[in-house]
Amino acid sequence: MSEDYYSLLGVGRGATDDEIRKAYRALARELHPDLNPDPAAEERFKRVSVAYETLSDPDKRAHYDRFGTAGAGAGANPGGAGFGGLGDLFDAFFGAGFGGSAPRPSRTGPDAEALINLTLADVVFGVSKTISVRTALTCDTCSGVGTKSGTAPRACSACGGTGELRRARQTILGQMVTSSPCNVCRATGEIVNDPCPTCRGDGRVAGTTDISIDVPAGVDTGTTLRLTGRGGAGLRGASAGDLYVRVRVAENDRFQRDGRDLHTALSVAFTQAALGATLKLETLDGEREVSVAAGTQPGAVVRLRGLGVPGLDQRPRGDLHVHLTVEVPAKLSQAEEALLRSFADERGEAVAEPSGGLLGRFKRAFQG
Repeated sequence: MSEDYYSLLGVGRGATDDEIRKAYRALARELHPDLNPDPAAEERFKRVSVAYETLSDPDKRAHYDRFGTAGAGAGANPGGAGFGGLGDLFDAFFGAGFGGSAPRPSRTGPDAEALINLTLADVVFGVSKTISVRTALTCDTCSGVGTKSGTAPRACSACGGTGELRRARQTILGQMVTSSPCNVCRATGEIVNDPCPTCRGDGRVAGTTDISIDVPAGVDTGTTLRLTGRGGAGLRGASAGDLYVRVRVAENDRFQRDGRDLHTALSVAFTQAALGATLKLETLDGEREVSVAAGTQPGAVVRLRGLGVPGLDQRPRGDLHVHLTVEVPAKLSQAEEALLRSFADERGEAVAEPSGGLLGRFKRAFQG
């Protein structure tokens, strides 16, 4: 009867691929012959490897779950590429990247960050802005080469100009080759014997530069614009980093933004609301007419299509929503009050008695 591969790895039958991989790596660190000289550990490592080879392959795992055996080919090459590749084994006890090229320190320039302040009009129509950014700049003295005039960097003799050192060693799995960044040339592959006096061989200096930015319409506070290659200069002529520009939009006193739509308020006299009117409204696009229908109630909204904000995804502009507020006069002349009282009488609406006290009532009584 075949061995229970799940028990051997210490996982349940419902274990995910990630759980199986983690269990195998933990056991590999404990049992691998290079790390554990016990012959029993080596034998168990082989069995663990066969179990992982089977359970990490979907087809082999399905066959094992159904028939209790690994199927053809299982166990033929423990420690070989058949069980997830040598990378899985190397990663288990040497860390990610073992067996291949170790990551080299990047010569690419650093990314830079800046903040840009915009108005609502900038957002609606788009705008070009110039901002000052402090970052790494190409050295003017050596034009980014990093050496004195008339000289040039030479290839590093330690790494042969590759920027990395490679070492080979024999293991039970065969020859393993590791690589690491060259510490002689700082992984650049170059040696500068006569450095530029201004940048000291780096090819760049700290400074401030003005950068022009075309801000697309539709951005909002929190939007980040990425300008590829507009960041800090790279080491000795290498490519520059990127510039990330964060957007901040100032609040507008008259318009509030809601996605692609804008909202504003417009005051309407109560007579205009009752009888209807055509009013003027100053928008971001200039003066526009707002039609107030007769009988308009407070809080009514008139939509002006296409006067909102465009979408960053090239969708058309949203709408401008005009919220109507009906004004009630705080003071009335005698003639206005008389007209309104007559209007109230006509409609049968009860209103407050006229102000002015007893003397006022006597005057009105004698005048009547």
